[in-house]
Amino acid sequence: MSRFLVDRASIENVNVVQQEVELEPPPNVVNEFNPNEIETNELSNILQRKDLNIVNAMELVDVVKARLGTMRESGWNNFFADVQGFCVAKSILVPNMDDEIPVRGRSRAEGRTITNLHHYRAEIFYVAIDKICVEMDHRFSEGSNIILDCFSCLDPKNSFSKFDVDKLARLADIYHADFSDDDRGTIRDQLETYVLQVRRNASFSTCEDVQSLAMKMVQTEKHLVFPLVYKLIELALILPVSTASVERAFSAMKIIKSKLRNKINDVWFNDLMVSGDIQVTYDIDIIRTFTAKKSRKGHLPRNFI
Repeated sequence: MSRFLVDRASIENVNVVQQEVELEPPPNVVNEFNPNEIETNELSNILQRKDLNIVNAMELVDVVKARLGTMRESGWNNFFADVQGFCVAKSILVPNMDDEIPVRGRSRAEGRTITNLHHYRAEIFYVAIDKICVEMDHRFSEGSNIILDCFSCLDPKNSFSKFDVDKLARLADIYHADFSDDDRGTIRDQLETYVLQVRRNASFSTCEDVQSLAMKMVQTEKHLVFPLVYKLIELALILPVSTASVERAFSAMKIIKSKLRNKINDVWFNDLMVSGDIQVTYDIDIIRTFTAKKSRKGHLPRNFI
């Protein structure tokens, strides 16, 4: 956002300043201004892990939403002070926040003006945060939050303190294809018996997450005694794979399945996916060989070579 605070006249008249604004800020310069971006990055990283801890993910989602709300309400002054410090360090002129400018999207003949403060705070700062919040609400809809909240009840920490029979039994209704009518009728009794037994078993007190809980159930053969509970644990473990990994697969699939190939059958598509992986490997080898032959104006990054 720092580049929005640069005086337009200085950009037009001084090419050096323009280069500093466009080229010098590093990719993570926003982190220098926005401490909440670090928390958002942590949320993004944990949601993309295959060994996702659902409880940690839910806590981070709530924390990020709360911090974004706090930043919108009272974070402008600190943010603007950081941007000013950045601009001073880069010799970038900062416009006077009390100066008035024409309203964008309106004719100048109307004579409507707003202050720079209103423009940068209301039309840029608030709008950017609102868009992030809307995207988070879209990604973590009410239905998704309900499922994650129900799965978080499997957390074995503090002697299964978050265990909730009603929420876990609700998962059997949500995943109705994986549970028969008889299963949905008996899962409550099995959950109540399960939680009493694992709380009395000292070996389960060392479990820290759902992954270790699943391993302990197999070691103690509890997965045979409580098959419905173990099925819920399996669903909790494959949930990250069914979200982040599948999204990555569909993103990569768009490279192969273009508009001209939108009606190919599965066999042909699978063959193209395999050949695409091989082609990418060959392309990289060709690029490296071509680059090593002669010095070029453009050089590949060192980590690529």
